[in-house]
Amino acid sequence: MNQEPEPGRRGKLYIVATPIGNLEDISLRALKVLKEVPLIAAEDTRRTKKLLNAYQITTRLTSLYEHNELKKSGALIGAILAGADMAYVSDAGTPGLSDPGYLLVQEALTHDIQVVSIPGACAAIAALSVSGLPMDSFVFHGFLPAKSGKRRHFLESLEDETKTMIFYESPKRLMATLGDMQAVLGNRRVMVARELTKMYEETVRGNLGEIIAAWRARDLKGEITLVLAGKEKTAAACSDDYVLELLEIYRKSTGLSERDLVERISRELGLSRRIVYRLAMQAKGANI
Repeated sequence: MNQEPEPGRRGKLYIVATPIGNLEDISLRALKVLKEVPLIAAEDTRRTKKLLNAYQITTRLTSLYEHNELKKSGALIGAILAGADMAYVSDAGTPGLSDPGYLLVQEALTHDIQVVSIPGACAAIAALSVSGLPMDSFVFHGFLPAKSGKRRHFLESLEDETKTMIFYESPKRLMATLGDMQAVLGNRRVMVARELTKMYEETVRGNLGEIIAAWRARDLKGEITLVLAGKEKTAAACSDDYVLELLEIYRKSTGLSERDLVERISRELGLSRRIVYRLAMQAKGANI
């Protein structure tokens, strides 16, 4: 049952992640919040209604999408300040990630309203987790510019990015985008994920040239997520004297064993362990 506002109470804003395809990918906590709040603001009330109907949720809906978010957020914030809790959901996934929601959250925080995350599905993270590309450090860029000139200019700014990169793309622009990526960034590894969690889910991995050749003649439909390898790190151009100096600094400041020193420096400088070990033994022999 939806709660009625309590006199003197300030409500909360719940940012609720919803399924990106498969309706079973929603948390029990999300269902509980959507049932109990008196109002749900949705990017597309028709789409959200399908989710609510699937779980027999009768909470009142109102629309909040890209073109009315700035104008309508104030009224919704007023209702929360008057004591009513509210949930916000985008079409699919986590609100605010290439979806509306940022302005509403910003306005809520400006009025010292508690904003609560109800986590769940996110196409970017779902694709990254099965990409086979490094996940320890990554960047999300959302949708690339639609026009090739601006898209290539943006990709040029990513030429030296070593982190794994995640993008969303329209199926109509996919092949053009892959071609621009290859032209600007070289023949890097990539995973293309289409229709994640849905009946016709498809993922393909390879270098850009292979994917372009394999999908060139296809009539693609559905939502696309791209996971692209970052620039490969190259060994730093370090002199022996610099490595020896770093070894001495770390010996005095870290208390690491000789083995751990070698491991740390080889990792930080992109040098082979064999080279660093040789210099470490050289320095150790000179101090005996």
